[in-house]
Amino acid sequence: MTQRNIIAILRGITPAEAGAAAETLVAAGITTIEVPLNSPDPFVSIREMADRVGQLAVIGAGTVLTPEDVARVAEAGGTLVVSPDTNPDVIRATRAAGMESWPGVFTPTEAFTALRSGATGLKLFPGSMAGPSGLKAMRAVLPVGTQVYAVGGAGPENFGEWFAAGADGFGIGTALYTPGMYLAQIAERAAKVVAAYDAAKGATR
Repeated sequence: MTQRNIIAILRGITPAEAGAAAETLVAAGITTIEVPLNSPDPFVSIREMADRVGQLAVIGAGTVLTPEDVARVAEAGGTLVVSPDTNPDVIRATRAAGMESWPGVFTPTEAFTALRSGATGLKLFPGSMAGPSGLKAMRAVLPVGTQVYAVGGAGPENFGEWFAAGADGFGIGTALYTPGMYLAQIAERAAKVVAAYDAAKGATR
């Protein structure tokens, strides 16, 4: 299966929806899925997804703010921790548990703090405020090979601009999922996101 650097952000999803939604996304070609912890019963949803598609996809949590929550993500079978901020304690706890750590950064100071703490990659958030130009400027000082995903303000309509500025991937929320959606709607949105990603990625090669 083609590896696409897309994190599906399923904010608001319920455990009853989780497993089937994860299968739908994987079938569409999106194999990294985040359940924000301000969703209903998020750890149950993570367990449902891990049980259903854990061999095919990376499943984890978003909006992770404490080391205690990191431990609960691991217990639920998650292997990914995404945060809105740069918290060295959360990053270190995530890495110590053998999981991927993607903390939110907005400035070079936060970016280097995250990297020194062991972050797997960086989540540029909110991307709508930094813009592709902000990422391009930050790329001038980041270590070569640093993975940066744009989140918030990045979507099918502007993947190409972000790739040109140095983005490695994206976190996609409402363009993929809003609470109460049918599986067919998720599949349709996922297909559009994947097609736009593939076209933009191909154009940058």
